Amino acid sequence: MIYTVTLNPAIDYVVHIDRLVNGITNRTTSEEYYFGGKGINVSHVLAELGLESTALGFVAGFTGDAIEKGTARPGIRTDFIHLKEGVSRINVKIKSEEETEINGQGPHIDDEALEAFMKKTDAIADGDTLILSGSIPKTMPDDTYERVLERLQGRDVRIVVDATRQLLVNSLKYRPFMIKPNRQEISEIFGVPVEDADTTLHYAKKLQEMGAKNVLVSLGGDGAMLLDEFGGVHTRGVFKGKVLNTVGSGDSMVAGFVAGCIEKNDYAYALLLGSACGSATAFLSGLATREKIDELMAIG
Repeated sequence: MIYTVTLNPAIDYVVHIDRLVNGITNRTTSEEYYFGGKGINVSHVLAELGLESTALGFVAGFTGDAIEKGTARPGIRTDFIHLKEGVSRINVKIKSEEETEINGQGPHIDDEALEAFMKKTDAIADGDTLILSGSIPKTMPDDTYERVLERLQGRDVRIVVDATRQLLVNSLKYRPFMIKPNRQEISEIFGVPVEDADTTLHYAKKLQEMGAKNVLVSLGGDGAMLLDEFGGVHTRGVFKGKVLNTVGSGDSMVAGFVAGCIEKNDYAYALLLGSACGSATAFLSGLATREKIDELMAIG
């Protein structure tokens, strides 16, 4: 079983406005709603690829109910902790001449709820995959990911971490199967500019020395680079197409990479599938669909 973790899921309310003007009533030209968060995004793309997953995390209030209903679909089992107070957040994404985002804070998560979540992870068994995605809410301890990984010690679990800065660094001592930083995040971790392929590879090797088995680096418009556990270096350029949406592209890449590893145990293929999934999301208004993924995979 694949488990995804989204500690602070949200409803993304996307509004399109011809021109955003402060101080007046603005009218939208169109609107969309998406239920998710990074781990939930991964679960949705895995389902498109025919892989089942269990989505873990926290939900609260009427928005939490909507997130849970919106997440549940064939291939996704929801197993959220229901908080007694508060509401799950709503993030507002304004798409106009420039993109503007207003992200909600989310509900308070107390020690009782955190312990209930930790007990959920006891179901994770040898051979399973755990994907930890995104940041930790301000109301939770900074070492939450470390607590989860420590609890899994002694089990043969494929661990994937898609987090930033210290959250990512602190996970490395648990030797995760894969991490997915981008160039900016690597730059922030090491305090140096990371702008070209040689420098990217150099610091990917540093992250590998610190504990990561596979380092998948998102290069934005330059594609992606994978340093695999055997020292192999794989690169992929971007697929050609009109970019409509970058939200969720990284999560989609994670889903495709994990699916590729499970399907063929071949890192070059996993990078190809991950890149196709990331681009499929970028070329659509929502997350990648199987039809779009297959279309890009046929191009290769």
